[in-house]
Amino acid sequence: MSDTLISVSSLTTGFFWICALVPVCIFANTFYNLYLHPLRHVPGPFWARASAIPSWYYTAGGKRHVWLWQLFQIYGKRIRVAPNLVLFCDPEAHAAIYGMKSNVRRSTFYVGLTKNIREKTTLNTIDPAEHAQRRKMLNRCFTDQSTTAVSGFVSEHLDRWHEILLSEHNSTTEWSDSVNLGDKFDQLVFDIMGDLSFGRSFNIKEPGDNPLREVPHNIIQYLKFYYPMCRSPLLRLIIWLKPRGLDRLVELITPPAVRSFNDFVLESVTNRLELYKKQEHIPEHERRQDMFYFLCKGQDQQAAYTEDELRAEATLLIIAGSDTTTASLSSIFWYLVRAPRCYQKLLDELQKTFKTAEDVVYGPKLMGCTYLRACIDEGMRLVPPGPCEPPREVLADGLNVLNDHYPAGTIVGTAPWCDSLNEEVYGDPGVFRPERWIVDDAVGVTKAVVAKIRTNFHPFLSGPGSCAGKNIALAEIHLVVARTLLRFELRKTPGSTLGEGSPELPWGERNRKQFQIVDAYISLKQGPEVQLKRRPVSEAKSDLA
Repeated sequence: MSDTLISVSSLTTGFFWICALVPVCIFANTFYNLYLHPLRHVPGPFWARASAIPSWYYTAGGKRHVWLWQLFQIYGKRIRVAPNLVLFCDPEAHAAIYGMKSNVRRSTFYVGLTKNIREKTTLNTIDPAEHAQRRKMLNRCFTDQSTTAVSGFVSEHLDRWHEILLSEHNSTTEWSDSVNLGDKFDQLVFDIMGDLSFGRSFNIKEPGDNPLREVPHNIIQYLKFYYPMCRSPLLRLIIWLKPRGLDRLVELITPPAVRSFNDFVLESVTNRLELYKKQEHIPEHERRQDMFYFLCKGQDQQAAYTEDELRAEATLLIIAGSDTTTASLSSIFWYLVRAPRCYQKLLDELQKTFKTAEDVVYGPKLMGCTYLRACIDEGMRLVPPGPCEPPREVLADGLNVLNDHYPAGTIVGTAPWCDSLNEEVYGDPGVFRPERWIVDDAVGVTKAVVAKIRTNFHPFLSGPGSCAGKNIALAEIHLVVARTLLRFELRKTPGSTLGEGSPELPWGERNRKQFQIVDAYISLKQGPEVQLKRRPVSEAKSDLA
Protein backbone atom coordinates (compact mmCIF):
# COMPACT_ATOMS: atom_id res chain seq x y z
CA MET A 1 0.00 0.00 0.00
CA SER A 2 2.81 2.38 0.92
CA ASP A 3 4.59 1.63 -2.37
CA THR A 4 1.40 2.55 -4.24
CA LEU A 5 1.10 5.81 -2.31
CA ILE A 6 4.73 6.64 -3.07
CA SER A 7 4.17 5.91 -6.76
CA VAL A 8 1.10 8.14 -6.91
CA SER A 9 2.97 10.86 -5.04
CA SER A 10 5.88 10.65 -7.49
CA LEU A 11 3.55 10.94 -10.47
CA THR A 12 1.79 13.90 -8.90
CA THR A 13 5.13 15.60 -8.21
CA GLY A 14 6.31 14.93 -11.78
CA PHE A 15 3.09 16.30 -13.23
CA PHE A 16 3.40 19.38 -11.02
CA TRP A 17 6.94 20.09 -12.25
CA ILE A 18 5.92 19.59 -15.88
CA CYS A 19 3.06 22.06 -15.43
CA ALA A 20 5.43 24.47 -13.75
CA LEU A 21 8.04 24.17 -16.50
CA VAL A 22 5.63 24.83 -19.39
CA PRO A 23 5.03 28.53 -18.61
CA VAL A 24 8.75 28.95 -17.84
CA CYS A 25 9.65 27.54 -21.28
CA ILE A 26 7.04 29.72 -22.95
CA PHE A 27 8.36 32.80 -21.15
CA ALA A 28 11.96 31.94 -22.02
CA ASN A 29 11.10 31.40 -25.67
CA THR A 30 9.14 34.65 -25.82
CA PHE A 31 11.98 36.56 -24.13
CA TYR A 32 14.48 35.12 -26.62
CA ASN A 33 12.29 35.99 -29.63
CA LEU A 34 11.88 39.57 -28.45
CA TYR A 35 15.34 40.45 -27.12
CA LEU A 36 17.95 37.89 -28.21
CA HIS A 37 16.81 36.62 -31.60
CA PRO A 38 18.98 37.56 -34.64
CA LEU A 39 15.90 39.28 -36.14
CA ARG A 40 15.09 41.34 -33.04
CA HIS A 41 15.99 44.57 -34.86
CA VAL A 42 13.31 44.05 -37.57
CA PRO A 43 10.17 46.12 -36.81
CA GLY A 44 6.79 44.53 -36.27
CA PRO A 45 3.96 44.25 -33.72
CA PHE A 46 4.96 43.02 -30.26
CA TRP A 47 2.99 39.77 -30.24
CA ALA A 48 4.00 38.86 -33.80
CA ARG A 49 7.67 39.25 -32.89
CA ALA A 50 7.06 37.11 -29.80
CA SER A 51 5.05 34.30 -31.40
CA ALA A 52 3.70 32.94 -34.70
CA ILE A 53 0.19 32.82 -33.22
CA PRO A 54 -0.98 36.21 -34.64
CA SER A 55 0.08 35.21 -38.18
CA TRP A 56 -1.76 31.90 -37.77
CA TYR A 57 -4.83 33.66 -36.35
CA TYR A 58 -5.21 35.94 -39.37
CA THR A 59 -4.54 33.01 -41.69
CA ALA A 60 -7.36 31.02 -40.11
CA GLY A 61 -9.69 33.98 -40.64
CA GLY A 62 -8.72 34.39 -44.30
CA LYS A 63 -7.60 38.00 -43.81
CA ARG A 64 -3.88 37.66 -43.36
CA HIS A 65 -3.21 39.66 -46.56
CA VAL A 66 -5.12 42.63 -45.12
CA TRP A 67 -3.26 42.37 -41.82
CA LEU A 68 0.07 42.37 -43.67
CA TRP A 69 -0.97 45.44 -45.65
CA GLN A 70 -1.85 47.22 -42.40
CA LEU A 71 1.57 46.37 -40.96
CA PHE A 72 3.37 47.70 -44.04
CA GLN A 73 1.49 50.99 -43.66
CA ILE A 74 2.61 51.21 -40.02
CA TYR A 75 6.18 49.89 -40.08
CA GLY A 76 7.40 50.51 -43.64
CA LYS A 77 8.67 48.19 -46.35
CA ARG A 78 10.10 45.56 -43.97
CA ILE A 79 8.16 43.76 -41.24
CA ARG A 80 8.68 40.84 -38.86
CA VAL A 81 5.35 39.02 -38.73
CA ALA A 82 6.53 35.91 -36.84
CA PRO A 83 9.70 35.24 -34.83
CA ASN A 84 11.55 33.80 -37.83
CA LEU A 85 9.63 35.42 -40.71
CA VAL A 86 10.49 38.73 -42.40
CA LEU A 87 8.39 40.10 -45.25
CA PHE A 88 9.11 42.97 -47.64
CA CYS A 89 7.12 45.30 -49.86
CA ASP A 90 9.70 46.42 -52.42
CA PRO A 91 10.61 45.36 -56.00
CA GLU A 92 14.32 45.06 -55.15
CA ALA A 93 13.52 42.77 -52.23
CA HIS A 94 11.42 40.56 -54.50
CA ALA A 95 14.31 40.19 -56.94
CA ALA A 96 16.74 39.37 -54.12
CA ILE A 97 14.47 36.66 -52.69
CA TYR A 98 12.95 35.03 -55.77
CA GLY A 99 15.74 35.45 -58.33
CA MET A 100 17.13 32.44 -60.19
CA LYS A 101 20.37 32.59 -58.21
CA SER A 102 18.94 33.59 -54.83
CA ASN A 103 20.43 31.66 -51.90
CA VAL A 104 17.09 30.27 -50.75
CA ARG A 105 14.86 27.23 -51.06
CA ARG A 106 11.16 26.62 -50.59
CA SER A 107 10.29 26.44 -46.90
CA THR A 108 8.65 23.50 -45.13
CA PHE A 109 5.37 25.39 -45.58
CA TYR A 110 4.92 23.44 -48.84
CA VAL A 111 5.37 20.07 -47.14
CA GLY A 112 2.51 20.89 -44.80
CA LEU A 113 0.26 21.85 -47.70
CA THR A 114 0.17 18.35 -49.19
CA LYS A 115 -2.64 15.84 -48.79
CA ASN A 116 -0.19 12.97 -48.38
CA ILE A 117 3.43 13.62 -47.44
CA ARG A 118 4.55 10.57 -49.44
CA GLU A 119 3.02 11.98 -52.61
CA LYS A 120 5.85 13.88 -54.26
CA THR A 121 5.00 16.71 -56.65
CA THR A 122 6.76 19.74 -58.04
CA LEU A 123 4.88 21.88 -55.51
CA ASN A 124 5.93 20.10 -52.31
CA THR A 125 9.55 19.33 -53.25
CA ILE A 126 11.77 21.72 -51.30
CA ASP A 127 15.22 20.35 -52.13
CA PRO A 128 16.54 22.75 -54.83
CA ALA A 129 18.21 20.07 -56.96
CA GLU A 130 15.24 17.70 -56.88
CA HIS A 131 12.83 20.57 -57.51
CA ALA A 132 14.87 21.67 -60.53
CA GLN A 133 14.70 18.16 -61.98
CA ARG A 134 10.94 17.92 -61.48
CA ARG A 135 10.42 21.41 -62.83
CA LYS A 136 12.39 20.52 -65.95
CA MET A 137 10.03 17.62 -66.51
CA LEU A 138 6.94 19.72 -65.89
CA ASN A 139 8.14 22.41 -68.29
CA ARG A 140 7.70 19.91 -71.13
CA CYS A 141 3.94 20.33 -70.69
CA PHE A 142 4.10 24.04 -71.34
CA THR A 143 5.96 24.62 -74.57
CA ASP A 144 4.67 26.78 -77.44
CA GLN A 145 3.55 23.54 -79.09
CA SER A 146 1.48 22.47 -76.08
CA THR A 147 -0.02 25.94 -75.61
CA THR A 148 -1.20 26.02 -79.22
CA ALA A 149 -2.50 22.46 -78.96
CA VAL A 150 -4.55 22.95 -75.79
CA SER A 151 -6.03 26.31 -76.85
CA GLY A 152 -8.36 24.36 -79.13
CA PHE A 153 -9.78 22.49 -76.13
CA VAL A 154 -10.28 25.80 -74.34
CA SER A 155 -12.26 27.26 -77.27
CA GLU A 156 -14.52 24.20 -77.47
CA HIS A 157 -15.43 24.42 -73.79
CA LEU A 158 -15.85 28.18 -73.99
CA ASP A 159 -18.29 27.95 -76.91
CA ARG A 160 -20.34 25.31 -75.08
CA TRP A 161 -20.34 27.45 -71.93
CA HIS A 162 -21.71 30.38 -73.90
CA GLU A 163 -24.48 28.20 -75.32
CA ILE A 164 -25.47 27.16 -71.81
CA LEU A 165 -25.49 30.78 -70.59
CA LEU A 166 -27.79 31.73 -73.46
CA SER A 167 -30.19 28.86 -72.82
CA GLU A 168 -30.24 29.10 -69.02
CA HIS A 169 -30.78 32.83 -68.79
CA ASN A 170 -32.90 33.48 -71.87
CA SER A 171 -30.57 36.35 -72.67
CA THR A 172 -31.46 36.84 -76.33
CA THR A 173 -32.93 40.35 -76.32
CA GLU A 174 -33.46 41.44 -72.70
CA TRP A 175 -31.08 41.63 -69.81
CA SER A 176 -30.90 38.31 -67.99
CA ASP A 177 -31.50 37.69 -64.32
CA SER A 178 -28.46 38.27 -62.14
CA VAL A 179 -25.63 35.81 -62.80
CA ASN A 180 -22.78 35.13 -60.38
CA LEU A 181 -20.07 35.10 -63.00
CA GLY A 182 -17.48 33.90 -60.50
CA ASP A 183 -19.39 30.65 -59.95
CA LYS A 184 -19.83 30.21 -63.70
CA PHE A 185 -16.09 30.70 -64.23
CA ASP A 186 -15.44 27.98 -61.64
CA GLN A 187 -17.49 25.52 -63.69
CA LEU A 188 -15.98 26.50 -67.03
CA VAL A 189 -12.34 26.45 -65.95
CA PHE A 190 -12.69 23.28 -63.89
CA ASP A 191 -14.09 21.46 -66.93
CA ILE A 192 -11.28 22.82 -69.09
CA MET A 193 -8.61 21.70 -66.66
CA GLY A 194 -10.17 18.24 -66.35
CA ASP A 195 -10.10 17.88 -70.11
CA LEU A 196 -6.56 19.17 -70.44
CA SER A 197 -5.21 17.18 -67.51
CA PHE A 198 -7.02 13.87 -67.89
CA GLY A 199 -8.57 13.84 -71.33
CA ARG A 200 -12.05 13.88 -69.75
CA SER A 201 -14.25 16.81 -68.84
CA PHE A 202 -15.93 16.91 -65.44
CA ASN A 203 -19.01 18.36 -67.22
CA ILE A 204 -19.99 20.38 -64.16
CA LYS A 205 -20.98 23.32 -66.36
CA GLU A 206 -23.63 21.14 -68.02
CA PRO A 207 -27.27 21.34 -66.86
CA GLY A 208 -28.57 18.55 -64.64
CA ASP A 209 -27.31 16.72 -61.58
CA ASN A 210 -23.64 15.92 -61.36
CA PRO A 211 -21.99 14.51 -58.21
CA LEU A 212 -18.74 16.28 -59.13
CA ARG A 213 -20.31 19.76 -59.18
CA GLU A 214 -19.41 20.33 -55.53
CA VAL A 215 -15.77 19.36 -56.01
CA PRO A 216 -14.48 22.93 -56.66
CA HIS A 217 -16.17 24.02 -53.43
CA ASN A 218 -14.70 21.09 -51.52
CA ILE A 219 -11.23 21.73 -52.87
CA ILE A 220 -11.54 25.25 -51.49
CA GLN A 221 -12.54 23.75 -48.12
CA TYR A 222 -9.52 21.45 -48.40
CA LEU A 223 -7.25 24.46 -48.86
CA LYS A 224 -8.94 26.33 -46.01
CA PHE A 225 -8.27 23.29 -43.81
CA TYR A 226 -4.62 22.76 -44.73
CA TYR A 227 -3.49 26.35 -45.22
CA PRO A 228 -3.73 27.39 -41.53
CA MET A 229 -1.70 24.29 -40.66
CA CYS A 230 1.10 25.56 -42.91
CA ARG A 231 1.18 28.89 -41.06
CA SER A 232 0.83 27.21 -37.66
CA PRO A 233 3.40 27.56 -34.85
CA LEU A 234 3.12 23.74 -34.68
CA LEU A 235 4.07 23.13 -38.32
CA ARG A 236 7.12 21.01 -37.44
CA LEU A 237 4.96 18.77 -35.25
CA ILE A 238 2.29 18.52 -37.96
CA ILE A 239 4.86 17.46 -40.55
CA TRP A 240 6.24 14.87 -38.12
CA LEU A 241 2.72 13.50 -37.52
CA LYS A 242 1.68 13.33 -41.18
CA PRO A 243 3.40 10.02 -42.02
CA ARG A 244 2.55 8.74 -38.53
CA GLY A 245 -1.22 8.69 -38.87
CA LEU A 246 -2.32 12.29 -39.43
CA ASP A 247 -2.59 11.86 -43.22
CA ARG A 248 -4.70 8.74 -42.73
CA LEU A 249 -6.94 10.50 -40.21
CA VAL A 250 -7.58 13.39 -42.61
CA GLU A 251 -8.29 10.91 -45.40
CA LEU A 252 -10.99 9.26 -43.26
CA ILE A 253 -12.85 12.54 -42.78
CA THR A 254 -12.62 13.58 -46.45
CA PRO A 255 -16.05 14.74 -47.77
CA PRO A 256 -17.81 12.31 -50.16
CA ALA A 257 -17.58 14.74 -53.09
CA VAL A 258 -13.81 14.96 -52.75
CA ARG A 259 -13.63 11.18 -52.57
CA SER A 260 -15.59 11.09 -55.83
CA PHE A 261 -13.04 13.48 -57.28
CA ASN A 262 -10.16 11.28 -56.13
CA ASP A 263 -11.84 8.21 -57.65
CA PHE A 264 -12.38 10.17 -60.87
CA VAL A 265 -8.68 11.11 -60.93
CA LEU A 266 -7.59 7.49 -60.40
CA GLU A 267 -9.87 6.19 -63.14
CA SER A 268 -9.05 9.04 -65.53
CA VAL A 269 -5.28 8.69 -65.18
CA THR A 270 -5.51 4.93 -65.73
CA ASN A 271 -7.64 5.38 -68.85
CA ARG A 272 -5.46 8.22 -70.15
CA LEU A 273 -2.31 6.14 -69.78
CA GLU A 274 -3.96 3.29 -71.69
CA LEU A 275 -4.96 5.69 -74.48
CA TYR A 276 -1.43 7.11 -74.62
CA LYS A 277 0.06 3.63 -74.98
CA LYS A 278 -2.48 2.68 -77.67
CA GLN A 279 -1.58 5.77 -79.69
CA GLU A 280 2.19 5.31 -79.49
CA HIS A 281 2.43 4.01 -83.05
CA ILE A 282 0.27 6.60 -84.83
CA PRO A 283 1.52 9.94 -86.18
CA GLU A 284 1.97 12.59 -83.49
CA HIS A 285 -0.41 15.09 -85.11
CA GLU A 286 -3.23 12.50 -84.89
CA ARG A 287 -2.78 11.93 -81.15
CA ARG A 288 -4.69 13.77 -78.44
CA GLN A 289 -2.27 16.49 -77.36
CA ASP A 290 -3.51 17.55 -73.95
CA MET A 291 -1.21 18.32 -71.01
CA PHE A 292 -1.20 14.71 -69.88
CA TYR A 293 0.14 13.77 -73.32
CA PHE A 294 3.10 16.09 -72.80
CA LEU A 295 3.65 14.75 -69.27
CA CYS A 296 3.81 11.22 -70.65
CA LYS A 297 6.04 12.35 -73.50
CA GLY A 298 8.43 13.83 -70.97
CA GLN A 299 8.29 10.60 -69.00
CA ASP A 300 9.37 8.68 -72.11
CA GLN A 301 12.36 10.95 -72.50
CA GLN A 302 13.48 11.24 -68.85
CA ALA A 303 11.77 8.31 -67.06
CA ALA A 304 11.22 10.60 -64.05
CA TYR A 305 7.57 9.96 -63.19
CA THR A 306 5.97 6.85 -61.76
CA GLU A 307 2.26 6.33 -62.41
CA ASP A 308 1.49 7.62 -58.90
CA GLU A 309 3.58 10.72 -59.56
CA LEU A 310 1.81 11.28 -62.88
CA ARG A 311 -1.47 11.15 -61.00
CA ALA A 312 -0.22 13.55 -58.35
CA GLU A 313 1.16 16.02 -60.92
CA ALA A 314 -2.07 15.89 -62.94
CA THR A 315 -4.10 16.58 -59.80
CA LEU A 316 -1.80 19.49 -58.97
CA LEU A 317 -2.28 20.91 -62.46
CA ILE A 318 -6.05 20.91 -62.18
CA ILE A 319 -6.14 22.49 -58.72
CA ALA A 320 -3.41 25.06 -59.43
CA GLY A 321 -4.78 25.87 -62.88
CA SER A 322 -8.44 26.27 -62.00
CA ASP A 323 -8.89 28.41 -58.88
CA THR A 324 -6.08 30.80 -59.76
CA THR A 325 -7.46 31.36 -63.27
CA THR A 326 -11.02 31.90 -62.04
CA ALA A 327 -9.76 34.48 -59.51
CA SER A 328 -8.08 36.40 -62.34
CA LEU A 329 -11.12 36.21 -64.63
CA SER A 330 -13.48 37.27 -61.85
CA SER A 331 -11.28 40.25 -61.02
CA ILE A 332 -11.03 41.37 -64.66
CA PHE A 333 -14.79 41.28 -65.20
CA TRP A 334 -15.58 42.72 -61.74
CA TYR A 335 -13.60 45.83 -62.59
CA LEU A 336 -14.64 46.03 -66.25
CA VAL A 337 -18.38 46.18 -65.52
CA ARG A 338 -17.66 49.00 -63.06
CA ALA A 339 -15.51 50.95 -65.52
CA PRO A 340 -17.67 51.83 -68.58
CA ARG A 341 -14.90 53.74 -70.32
CA CYS A 342 -12.44 50.85 -70.04
CA TYR A 343 -15.13 48.36 -71.03
CA GLN A 344 -15.97 50.28 -74.20
CA LYS A 345 -12.35 50.92 -75.10
CA LEU A 346 -11.61 47.19 -74.84
CA LEU A 347 -14.71 46.28 -76.86
CA ASP A 348 -13.71 48.73 -79.60
CA GLU A 349 -10.26 47.13 -79.85
CA LEU A 350 -11.73 43.63 -80.06
CA GLN A 351 -14.34 44.56 -82.67
CA LYS A 352 -11.69 46.25 -84.82
CA THR A 353 -9.43 43.21 -84.55
CA PHE A 354 -11.94 40.37 -84.99
CA LYS A 355 -15.04 40.14 -87.19
CA THR A 356 -16.71 37.49 -85.04
CA ALA A 357 -16.12 35.69 -81.77
CA GLU A 358 -15.15 32.58 -83.76
CA ASP A 359 -12.24 34.52 -85.27
CA VAL A 360 -10.69 34.77 -81.80
CA VAL A 361 -8.06 32.05 -81.69
CA TYR A 362 -4.79 31.76 -79.83
CA GLY A 363 -1.97 33.38 -81.76
CA PRO A 364 -0.12 36.66 -82.40
CA LYS A 365 -3.31 38.50 -83.39
CA LEU A 366 -5.02 37.81 -80.06
CA MET A 367 -1.94 38.13 -77.89
CA GLY A 368 -1.10 41.38 -79.68
CA CYS A 369 -4.27 43.15 -78.48
CA THR A 370 -2.59 45.84 -76.41
CA TYR A 371 -5.55 47.08 -74.40
CA LEU A 372 -6.84 43.55 -73.78
CA ARG A 373 -3.50 42.60 -72.26
CA ALA A 374 -3.49 45.82 -70.21
CA CYS A 375 -6.93 45.01 -68.77
CA ILE A 376 -5.81 41.48 -67.95
CA ASP A 377 -2.64 42.70 -66.25
CA GLU A 378 -4.56 45.29 -64.27
CA GLY A 379 -7.12 42.72 -63.12
CA MET A 380 -4.37 40.31 -62.04
CA ARG A 381 -2.50 43.12 -60.30
CA LEU A 382 -5.50 44.01 -58.16
CA VAL A 383 -6.31 40.36 -57.38
CA PRO A 384 -3.10 38.28 -57.50
CA PRO A 385 -3.73 34.52 -57.83
CA GLY A 386 -2.06 34.09 -54.44
CA PRO A 387 -2.36 37.05 -52.02
CA CYS A 388 0.32 36.18 -49.45
CA GLU A 389 4.00 35.35 -49.63
CA PRO A 390 5.45 32.17 -51.12
CA PRO A 391 7.86 31.55 -48.22
CA ARG A 392 11.56 30.98 -48.87
CA GLU A 393 14.10 29.67 -46.38
CA VAL A 394 17.54 31.29 -46.42
CA LEU A 395 20.36 28.78 -46.96
CA ALA A 396 23.90 28.64 -45.56
CA ASP A 397 25.90 31.88 -45.82
CA GLY A 398 22.71 33.94 -45.54
CA LEU A 399 21.00 36.40 -47.85
CA ASN A 400 21.29 40.17 -48.35
CA VAL A 401 17.99 41.99 -48.83
CA LEU A 402 17.77 45.80 -48.99
CA ASN A 403 21.29 46.20 -47.56
CA ASP A 404 20.61 43.97 -44.57
CA HIS A 405 21.91 40.44 -43.97
CA TYR A 406 19.62 37.58 -42.94
CA PRO A 407 21.14 34.39 -41.50
CA ALA A 408 20.51 30.83 -42.64
CA GLY A 409 17.15 29.49 -41.55
CA THR A 410 15.34 32.83 -41.77
CA ILE A 411 12.06 32.67 -43.71
CA VAL A 412 11.61 35.59 -46.12
CA GLY A 413 9.15 36.64 -48.80
CA THR A 414 6.99 39.32 -50.39
CA ALA A 415 3.17 39.35 -50.37
CA PRO A 416 1.69 39.93 -53.88
CA TRP A 417 -1.51 41.56 -52.58
CA CYS A 418 0.53 44.12 -50.63
CA ASP A 419 2.89 44.61 -53.57
CA SER A 420 -0.09 45.38 -55.81
CA LEU A 421 -1.09 48.25 -53.52
CA ASN A 422 2.36 49.81 -53.22
CA GLU A 423 1.83 53.58 -53.63
CA GLU A 424 5.52 54.22 -54.31
CA VAL A 425 5.26 52.07 -57.42
CA TYR A 426 1.73 52.70 -58.72
CA GLY A 427 0.74 56.10 -57.35
CA ASP A 428 -2.97 55.26 -57.41
CA PRO A 429 -2.82 51.52 -56.63
CA GLY A 430 -6.51 51.12 -55.77
CA VAL A 431 -7.67 52.41 -59.17
CA PHE A 432 -8.43 50.11 -62.13
CA ARG A 433 -6.46 51.93 -64.83
CA PRO A 434 -5.26 49.66 -67.67
CA GLU A 435 -3.52 52.60 -69.36
CA ARG A 436 -0.72 52.40 -66.77
CA TRP A 437 0.63 49.36 -68.71
CA ILE A 438 0.73 51.05 -72.14
CA VAL A 439 3.57 53.38 -73.15
CA ASP A 440 2.12 56.75 -74.13
CA ASP A 441 4.46 59.70 -73.78
CA ALA A 442 1.59 62.14 -74.40
CA VAL A 443 0.05 61.27 -71.02
CA GLY A 444 3.32 60.70 -69.20
CA VAL A 445 3.43 56.89 -69.34
CA THR A 446 7.01 56.42 -70.51
CA LYS A 447 8.94 53.20 -71.09
CA ALA A 448 10.70 53.81 -67.78
CA VAL A 449 7.37 54.10 -65.93
CA VAL A 450 6.05 50.87 -67.42
CA ALA A 451 9.35 49.11 -66.76
CA LYS A 452 9.20 50.21 -63.12
CA ILE A 453 5.75 48.78 -62.49
CA ARG A 454 6.70 45.60 -64.38
CA THR A 455 9.48 44.98 -61.83
CA ASN A 456 6.77 44.89 -59.15
CA PHE A 457 4.29 42.71 -61.06
CA HIS A 458 4.63 38.95 -60.63
CA PRO A 459 1.19 37.28 -60.85
CA PHE A 460 2.87 34.02 -61.88
CA LEU A 461 5.77 34.49 -59.42
CA SER A 462 9.35 34.49 -60.67
CA GLY A 463 12.56 32.51 -60.45
CA PRO A 464 12.70 28.72 -59.91
CA GLY A 465 9.23 28.73 -58.34
CA SER A 466 7.44 30.59 -61.13
CA CYS A 467 4.24 29.15 -62.57
CA ALA A 468 5.07 26.60 -65.27
CA GLY A 469 1.63 27.02 -66.84
CA LYS A 470 1.86 30.80 -67.28
CA ASN A 471 1.50 30.75 -71.08
CA ILE A 472 -1.48 28.40 -71.06
CA ALA A 473 -3.18 30.43 -68.31
CA LEU A 474 -2.66 33.67 -70.25
CA ALA A 475 -3.95 32.10 -73.47
CA GLU A 476 -7.03 30.83 -71.64
CA ILE A 477 -7.73 34.22 -70.03
CA HIS A 478 -7.30 36.06 -73.35
CA LEU A 479 -9.70 33.67 -75.09
CA VAL A 480 -12.36 33.84 -72.37
CA VAL A 481 -12.32 37.64 -72.10
CA ALA A 482 -12.28 38.31 -75.86
CA ARG A 483 -14.89 35.76 -76.96
CA THR A 484 -17.21 36.57 -74.05
CA LEU A 485 -17.21 40.32 -74.72
CA LEU A 486 -17.77 39.77 -78.45
CA ARG A 487 -20.75 37.48 -77.81
CA PHE A 488 -22.38 39.16 -74.81
CA GLU A 489 -23.26 42.58 -73.53
CA LEU A 490 -22.50 42.71 -69.81
CA ARG A 491 -23.39 45.07 -67.04
CA LYS A 492 -23.14 45.03 -63.26
CA THR A 493 -26.34 43.80 -61.67
CA PRO A 494 -28.09 46.98 -60.44
CA GLY A 495 -27.65 47.30 -56.69
CA SER A 496 -25.15 44.45 -56.40
CA THR A 497 -22.42 44.95 -53.80
CA LEU A 498 -20.98 41.42 -53.94
CA GLY A 499 -17.21 41.59 -53.66
CA GLU A 500 -17.14 45.27 -52.67
CA GLY A 501 -15.51 46.77 -49.60
CA SER A 502 -17.64 48.45 -46.94
CA PRO A 503 -17.06 51.36 -44.52
CA GLU A 504 -17.84 49.21 -41.47
CA LEU A 505 -15.12 46.68 -42.32
CA PRO A 506 -11.55 46.87 -40.94
CA TRP A 507 -8.93 49.19 -42.37
CA GLY A 508 -7.90 47.88 -45.77
CA GLU A 509 -11.35 46.49 -46.67
CA ARG A 510 -13.37 49.71 -46.77
CA ASN A 511 -12.96 50.72 -50.41
CA ARG A 512 -16.18 49.96 -52.31
CA LYS A 513 -14.26 50.14 -55.58
CA GLN A 514 -11.84 47.40 -54.55
CA PHE A 515 -12.59 43.71 -55.16
CA GLN A 516 -12.28 41.96 -51.79
CA ILE A 517 -10.87 38.45 -51.48
CA VAL A 518 -10.20 35.76 -48.89
CA ASP A 519 -6.72 34.33 -48.42
CA ALA A 520 -6.61 30.51 -48.55
CA TYR A 521 -3.16 30.22 -50.16
CA ILE A 522 -5.01 31.16 -53.35
CA SER A 523 -7.35 34.15 -53.70
CA LEU A 524 -10.97 33.21 -53.03
CA LYS A 525 -13.60 35.55 -54.40
CA GLN A 526 -17.34 36.22 -54.53
CA GLY A 527 -18.80 37.65 -57.72
CA PRO A 528 -19.02 39.57 -59.90
CA GLU A 529 -22.79 39.61 -60.21
CA VAL A 530 -23.72 40.64 -63.74
CA GLN A 531 -26.59 40.72 -66.17
CA LEU A 532 -25.99 39.70 -69.75
CA LYS A 533 -27.62 39.47 -73.13
CA ARG A 534 -26.47 38.33 -76.51
CA ARG A 535 -24.70 41.00 -78.48
CA PRO A 536 -26.63 41.95 -81.65
CA VAL A 537 -25.52 39.99 -84.70
CA SER A 538 -24.72 43.24 -86.49
CA GLU A 539 -22.09 43.94 -83.85
CA ALA A 540 -20.55 40.48 -83.65
CA LYS A 541 -21.74 37.68 -85.91
CA SER A 542 -21.73 34.29 -84.26
CA ASP A 543 -22.63 30.73 -85.03
CA LEU A 544 -24.50 30.75 -81.70
CA ALA A 545 -27.07 33.12 -83.24
